[in-house]
Amino acid sequence: MKDKAKNQSNHWADINAAKIVREKGEKELYTCASGITPSGTVHIGNFREIISVDLVVRALNEMGKNTRFIYSWDDYDVFRKVPRNMPNQEELKKYLRMPITLTPDPYGEFESYARRNEVEVEKLLPLVGIHPEYIYQAKRYRSSTYAEGIKKALESRERIRAILNEHRTTPLDENWWPITVFCTSCNRDTTRVEAWDGEYGVTYSCESCGNRETVDLRETPAVKLFWRIDWPMRWEYERVDFEPAGKDHHSEGGSFDTAKKIVREVYNYEPPVSFQYDFIGIKGRGGKLSSSTGEVVSLKDVLEVYQPEVVRYMFAGTRPNSEFVISFDLDVIKIYEDYDKCERIFFGLENVSEKRREKESRIYELSQIQSIPETIPYQVPFRHLCNVAQINEGNIENTIAFLKKQAEDEGKLESFKSSIERIQTRAICAWNWVTTFAPEDFQFRLKLDEEKVTILGKKELSAIREFTEALEREFEKLNEKSLGELIYSISNRMELQPRDFFKAMYLVLIGKDRGPRLASFILNIGKEKVLHILKKYAE
Repeated sequence: MKDKAKNQSNHWADINAAKIVREKGEKELYTCASGITPSGTVHIGNFREIISVDLVVRALNEMGKNTRFIYSWDDYDVFRKVPRNMPNQEELKKYLRMPITLTPDPYGEFESYARRNEVEVEKLLPLVGIHPEYIYQAKRYRSSTYAEGIKKALESRERIRAILNEHRTTPLDENWWPITVFCTSCNRDTTRVEAWDGEYGVTYSCESCGNRETVDLRETPAVKLFWRIDWPMRWEYERVDFEPAGKDHHSEGGSFDTAKKIVREVYNYEPPVSFQYDFIGIKGRGGKLSSSTGEVVSLKDVLEVYQPEVVRYMFAGTRPNSEFVISFDLDVIKIYEDYDKCERIFFGLENVSEKRREKESRIYELSQIQSIPETIPYQVPFRHLCNVAQINEGNIENTIAFLKKQAEDEGKLESFKSSIERIQTRAICAWNWVTTFAPEDFQFRLKLDEEKVTILGKKELSAIREFTEALEREFEKLNEKSLGELIYSISNRMELQPRDFFKAMYLVLIGKDRGPRLASFILNIGKEKVLHILKKYAE
């Protein structure tokens, strides 16, 4: 295995790991937290928080620290809005103001709407090397786990109200309570707290159904803290040492500011180390990603185009407080090229400065799903893979067979075999990208079965016929350089501008004016397919 970079302290994950130890002191266990309300499809912006925590957890583990990575599903939050990307809109609207854990799955596959959104993430995170411990807040609240934490909030009601009012233009009135109640009759939060007995009894009435009753915090599933109090209460309950948050939460007077005061003054616990992370955009579309509205690009969507290591690479290589975009356009090719270069730098195959080597090496380490490879995996450039996949019309098995033959010719068959899973994943991503996102001029299909085109001039036809004869005689001896020389030689003899010959060849092969670099393209297509097409013009 390649030695790790000697100096890792400049990577943001390592800096924050060291900060946690410095501020929290030496501990037997460091608890790192993240969470989201599964109010809709969990989008790639939410994933930024998850992977940010994972990267810091990895850094702590590499420092020899024991860690606990908890991920909270806030599935006892209110179902406030039906996302536009959900079916059965009218049916779902019947469950507005109820907990999302009691809202049915509109597809009828899972126990609840919340669970449907949770399951997709839980299945995908292991693919990118993330394995948190999941906490389901609906179960916690409905089993009265937080009865004492709720009681503390009720006891400190006035102090909490004062803290929240410091950052409000319209102060909370004297009848405000730090809790919400889901009516035990209709399950909605359309309730009004009427009294608290100073212990565990809370009396409420429901505006929707008229129900009125007194519940015991130690037995009821109905009472929940408001978000700004719930968050600090759970910090103390789970003994959280680190939790990042989005810049909206970290804004002045935002939920993180108030949570810090509440956790200190009400729950007698020091707030966790944190940092703010910025929003993520999607190349070619504006606006903020939102699960509740359905304006989402999910981790699943991203993994259809980017192999898992490249997904991690994009986040590991970007500081959390920097806004960046996930690209689905031609930038995809460059991102794969950047990752491959990072890999070569790590294994000492690129000549760069020591500072650059240390930086790229640390990013590469954090990009790996499990262990770091002992030797460099077999690299297939993404652009090349897109071309090979299109030559084989998306048949992944044939694409892999072609690449295997190339690796064998290069004397790298063993490296290819040891990297086969990664190559297959990248091949599927390449085909997904080509067929779904690539610009039209990047896409092509070989004209294997079509009749010959009829727009070629005499010079072009003569050049193609001579070129066909040369390929039939010499194909096995040609490489990219000698094939290029052959193309120019025939163009000159036919008094044909090379660009016109190129255009004619592309029209013949794929029906377009342009395409991939012609010499390498012909070699990649292979003798049999090329001659099958060109011989239509030899008649």
